[in-house]
Amino acid sequence: MDLSLTQSVLGLASGSLVGFTLGLVGGGGSILAVPLLVYLVGVSNPHLAIGTSAIAVAANAAANLANHARAGNVKWRCALVFSVAGVIGAFGGSTLGKMVDGQQLLALFAVLMLAVGALMLRKRSAGGEPAVQLSRENFPKLVAIGMATGALSGFFGIGGGFLIVPGLILATGMPILFAVGSSLVAVTAFGLTTASNYALSGLVDWTLAALFIAGGVLGGLLGARSAKHLSAKRGALNTVFAGLIFVVAIYMLVRSLNLL
Repeated sequence: MDLSLTQSVLGLASGSLVGFTLGLVGGGGSILAVPLLVYLVGVSNPHLAIGTSAIAVAANAAANLANHARAGNVKWRCALVFSVAGVIGAFGGSTLGKMVDGQQLLALFAVLMLAVGALMLRKRSAGGEPAVQLSRENFPKLVAIGMATGALSGFFGIGGGFLIVPGLILATGMPILFAVGSSLVAVTAFGLTTASNYALSGLVDWTLAALFIAGGVLGGLLGARSAKHLSAKRGALNTVFAGLIFVVAIYMLVRSLNLL
């Protein structure tokens, strides 16, 4: 895809918006990557948008993972088991996603966004067992849930943190802070797997991905800085952002079903 100057600027701006929302509300922002690439930047091929967004999501997750790892918020053994199982699922999911008609895929993506918006409105409990470790009891759960979330992540080309975090909590009983940190291992692995699968079919625009990532780094720094000042309003911010996701999802449904 030959990018015009306008598309390049919009790609940089879109990445900044995704990075900003991730830094501000702590998750869910990457769900906007595909609709921004399709409807704002003007990527006509939905599969190209998914492949390109996947590499950007992986890069963003890797950057955030480094911060959580330094803070000791990653349960590495649990995260690695979950991720390895999820990579298998992500490869299968992304392979299936490439076979689905682009407009149908966007319609399904919109339905997924509605689910994400609903999940963002739920308050997360801060409880859990901080000393949790990989065990015979939680190993099968980590494998099963990891494979399922990986498949969904690969199919839609998303980070999937909104599913991975509760999945890790369900499988191990770890606290939300550790689940968020550990989920980034899986988000990085799933994103790289999906992007690699799409790249093999020529469905990644590397120039656009680089612009998106660069914008995401800048936006993430601004979002994280703003979050410190708006921490008391985090619940309200989540509600507003969930509302934005609902609006975008409805727009996608209307466009993909040719109702507009």
